[in-house]
Amino acid sequence: MDWSDEDPGLPIKFGPCSNGEYAPEPLSEVLTETIRRSREECERNARRSGLSRREFLLSVCGAATTLLVLDACTRDAHMVAPSSVSTSTPGGSYVIPPEATTDPDAAREAIGGEEFVFDMQGHLLEYDLNPITHGENFWTLFPQQRCGDEDPRDCFSMEHFMTEMFLRSDTSMLMLSALPIYPEGSPLPLEVMDETRRLAEALCSDHRVLLSAQALPNVGPLSANLEAMEDAVEHFPIAAWKVFTHFPDVFEDNGQAWWLDDNEPGLPRVAGPFIRRSAQLGVTTICVHKGLSGGSRFASPIDVGPAAKAHPDMRFVVYHSGFETAVTEGPYTKASADVGMNRLIASLKDAGVGPNENVYAEIGSSWWYLMRTPTQAAHALGKLLRYVGEDNVLWGTDSIFYGSPQDQIQALRAFRISVEFQERYGYPALTKKIKGKILGGNAARLFGIEPLTTKCEFTRRELEEVRKALPLQNRTYGPATPAELRVFREHHQGAP
Repeated sequence: MDWSDEDPGLPIKFGPCSNGEYAPEPLSEVLTETIRRSREECERNARRSGLSRREFLLSVCGAATTLLVLDACTRDAHMVAPSSVSTSTPGGSYVIPPEATTDPDAAREAIGGEEFVFDMQGHLLEYDLNPITHGENFWTLFPQQRCGDEDPRDCFSMEHFMTEMFLRSDTSMLMLSALPIYPEGSPLPLEVMDETRRLAEALCSDHRVLLSAQALPNVGPLSANLEAMEDAVEHFPIAAWKVFTHFPDVFEDNGQAWWLDDNEPGLPRVAGPFIRRSAQLGVTTICVHKGLSGGSRFASPIDVGPAAKAHPDMRFVVYHSGFETAVTEGPYTKASADVGMNRLIASLKDAGVGPNENVYAEIGSSWWYLMRTPTQAAHALGKLLRYVGEDNVLWGTDSIFYGSPQDQIQALRAFRISVEFQERYGYPALTKKIKGKILGGNAARLFGIEPLTTKCEFTRRELEEVRKALPLQNRTYGPATPAELRVFREHHQGAP
């Protein structure tokens, strides 16, 4: 057996990694031990299965093995240092039968599925279109040079995106989501988003990609911004708007931040005109970044409830659900209502917006970060399902920054909220039905689309006709250290 082949990495990717909106953190002791034991178990199971290391690490059994080890390491750590709220077991767990580590059928039963998967938050970056990033010196400093391509610009490119999302995961449809970058010189302009949509249609023979276009009502003259929205709707199939109430102040602190409820004197009062124009244009879904704030108070979701109450005919999708990496997610209480995801829940409760109304909680980056700590993950999913509603929690991954989202999908399929947490906090059981809603059913209802459960299958040769095919790896693509994050941020602000 050949054990000298290239190591593609563990199939459940623990990082460190970031989407560029928070500092990558060193791995905890639990995750470090999980990685060590997972590698040992994967090598042992590869030999038992008659596979090479590479084959096993790219297999469904490799993913099942790694999740089983994560669950075991989490339980071991809980026995040594129980959580502040005493429980007999961790609040969340991964249910993986031992036979799934070597039996592909058992592994597929544990972490496979045929449900509709709609990713609400996908990103790619086409740097060839960005004139400020053409210099060779810049690319020698670029944080991501680990994807296997000679040119690091290709790490985030359209071919990587298509391969990782559609060939290497069970994602059926997705929303391409705009980024907090000035339009001029952006590596993800609306034209590139639409080209990706058309490429997916050509390869998949159906509609797979929706567009959430950037709207910047606070940058420049409001009238010009409203006209730009109208022009975008006229030329592109816009399904939603993507807004950042803390941009660009998170970078420049120039007094341009705003709130969705226009409820602070001295700030741009642009939310009302923006929301009304959006409704006039027939785009009734607004996706707003909330959480992962970079220190800006304007990324708090405290304005979501009042805005949703004032505009009942609009739907508000809260990207990241208010999650902050510096906050340990626990139960919602009055004492903790002003931190993390609890801020979103408090905003809805205070405004009188109930579960399953017109606010939706999206979990891109939040789930990737929290799935590594099952007790926090149980609190996060449990309280979103309870207070925002099981019909209004939406799947998202923030990929391509975390590589293929397949490991995130597999982790959710195997994840359980403990009976103890269900009884203590009123969290629902994570049934197959609820997981199906999260993974895609809720998004299908939100956008009025017919779910596609068949995979978008195309050969790499077919993709090569328009884009260069790329090798398979279990890789993340976002910055992996604070130093890399600084470089990433410096070169993603564009030019006003």
